[in-house]
Amino acid sequence: MATDRLNALKKFFKRNRRLPSYSEMLKLFGFSSKNAVFKLINKWVEAGLLKKESGKLAPTSHFFALPMYGVIRAGYPILAEENKNYLTLDDYLIEDPASAFLLKVSGDSLTGVGIFEGDIVIIERKREAGSGDIVLAQIDHEWTLKIFKKDRVKRLAYLEAANPKYPPFHPRENLEIYGVVKAVVRKLN
Repeated sequence: MATDRLNALKKFFKRNRRLPSYSEMLKLFGFSSKNAVFKLINKWVEAGLLKKESGKLAPTSHFFALPMYGVIRAGYPILAEENKNYLTLDDYLIEDPASAFLLKVSGDSLTGVGIFEGDIVIIERKREAGSGDIVLAQIDHEWTLKIFKKDRVKRLAYLEAANPKYPPFHPRENLEIYGVVKAVVRKLN
């Protein structure tokens, strides 16, 4: 029953981009007293799903956590073993939330590394990158997402696509790194 109420709260938040008021929660949960809502909210605060900020309720990252039931083999089938834990995708995908942001990909220059038009990339702000990192860069005053490379002989940095129809991009004036791709998010359907 509490899971049903939590799911109703998550659906409300998704639809309205805010948590409901106590009066709205009365209707949402089918309660007849605000005290019952208050007790349920306090349980969720204690569980770390909600927090109180400046007298208002706000969701925590655990509010959006999804159940992770274990490991599934992509090779030969085996009996599934359920081991239910909860994992927030931001904890899994983002090492430093304060320096991370999202960008939507446009173009096909990174299809060879599995990044396609419409994908969302999670970028971590960094000024340095290792050879082979996928980076957000500004090359000759133009922004792009490419693979960072260093010429071992000349020790010059350049950008490379992961699609054979694009040549390497050597800077004429400047090449600045603004971030490194940490993850790719794609909806399959």
